Amino acid sequence: MADSTTLKFALIIGSTRPNRFAEVPARWVAEAAAERSDFTLEVVDLRDWPLPFFDQPSSPARDNPGYSNPVVERWRERVREFDGFIATAAEYNHGPTAVLKNAFDTVYTEWNKKPIGFVGYGGVGGARAVEQLRLLAVELQMAPVMRAVHIGLEPSLGVMMHGKALDDYPYLAESRTAMFDQLVWWGNALKVAREATALAAAIAA
Repeated sequence: MADSTTLKFALIIGSTRPNRFAEVPARWVAEAAAERSDFTLEVVDLRDWPLPFFDQPSSPARDNPGYSNPVVERWRERVREFDGFIATAAEYNHGPTAVLKNAFDTVYTEWNKKPIGFVGYGGVGGARAVEQLRLLAVELQMAPVMRAVHIGLEPSLGVMMHGKALDDYPYLAESRTAMFDQLVWWGNALKVAREATALAAAIAA
């Protein structure tokens, strides 16, 4: 059972289209995460978050005290809850989905100084989408971990057409475990740093 010191991560499902493949890796990641004792994982499905495409009068990076759109304000509070993130990353035209990028762009401070990992799928295992998302994460002052899961064409077709499961591909499970381990290391380090910074600010106030 998790205690109050256990890291809390979110698994963001980054596609909202009908018949999305994202259900498969999301379930596979969540099932493995449930066996870990060093973090908990909650699924955050962007289908449940009808975020407007960035329409605020000023940049979220200006540390806005609040947002005019109540959905955005709830999104801000939801993101704030977590110590780190995993995002499923479909690859569309050599890049990530617009809905996922918009979810990152909509708020700012709440992402800062937290780790993130990616589970890519599509062309070359979603590698090009993941690389773009890594750059985005750095601009959000996040720590993208080195290890990611890349589900290429062969396992994707194996699951969709030949009755296979992602666990039938040991290298994918190994990458998933390595990603978890790196998220935990960075999650713990950055949580301590965030708490120290908050304490110093409170003392100085």
